[in-house]
Amino acid sequence: MVKLSVIVPFYNVQTYAPDTLRSLRANAREDFEFILVDDCSTDGTADILRRAEDEIPGVVVRRHKQNGGLATARNTGLDAARGEYLAFLDGDDWLAPGFYAELLARTEELGCDFVRTDHVQVEGRNRSVHRVPHGRRGEVLDPRDAILPAGRSTSVDYPYAWAGLYHRRLLDRGLLHFTDGLRTAEDRPWIWRLHREADSFAVLGLLGIFYRRGVASSLTQIGDVRQLDFIRSFDQVIRETAEDRDAQVLLPKAVRTYCAIIFHHMSSIERFEPAVARTLKSMSGAALKRMPQQVLDDALDSMDVQRATLLRRLRRRPAAAGTKEVAAA
Repeated sequence: MVKLSVIVPFYNVQTYAPDTLRSLRANAREDFEFILVDDCSTDGTADILRRAEDEIPGVVVRRHKQNGGLATARNTGLDAARGEYLAFLDGDDWLAPGFYAELLARTEELGCDFVRTDHVQVEGRNRSVHRVPHGRRGEVLDPRDAILPAGRSTSVDYPYAWAGLYHRRLLDRGLLHFTDGLRTAEDRPWIWRLHREADSFAVLGLLGIFYRRGVASSLTQIGDVRQLDFIRSFDQVIRETAEDRDAQVLLPKAVRTYCAIIFHHMSSIERFEPAVARTLKSMSGAALKRMPQQVLDDALDSMDVQRATLLRRLRRRPAAAGTKEVAAA
């Protein structure tokens, strides 16, 4: 029986893939499988993954004929996974030796649906520890209780799918697949759904995931139209949260988070291509109009003047012609 399936999407990361694969080799075990999904790479990534099939125990390679984005690639891996537990890793990140064995052992001791872990962020030569924004560690808790409070960073603001381990029963319940086609912020509706609908989780203070930030090919560094998928992503968060039995309590958190992300993108709008920047303004204004208006008003009233002023100005902005066409490009 396969104990753990690790799903690793790759797209044009030939510079970093060897480090990722070496770390998988250092985590290999007879009952582990590594599902490597080549999302139609156009560089040397495909050749590197072909060699990995012969060199690393447990490697299975799946290839897309068309680039579908991170969410779609992860779904391909989920559909192929056979493990009792599932984990994710990105194709330009890496792991400490033996990390998965220790993470699995601790998770099995707890017996919960999923666990979340801290990680090390790597920017060039600099490394910094980033922790799950949740104080209680090593205890089995109700995931819904970790969504709030609205005005503070919580577990749903730490959305990284690769920072954790997930029992297969979540996959069987339909809670682990991502919204197909999302090219950025794909983990936001995913983490919200997980915290609303799973039965139990825990946070572990276990370091062993190294997240490479500042990679030139990463969508977080590229100011093109794909970045605007965050709007579709957060629209989904708002829509699904509004249907929740505790919508009145949870919606203020979802709305505040959406506003924070809009402000973040608007504050660095100069990195976007001019046409995309115009579309960002128009789509953000339309998104603010779609939010529950009383909840939004309460959120704006609680914000600092700079943030509230910008968002109110955006909300008053008329929709521009051609927005949908640019966003769908």
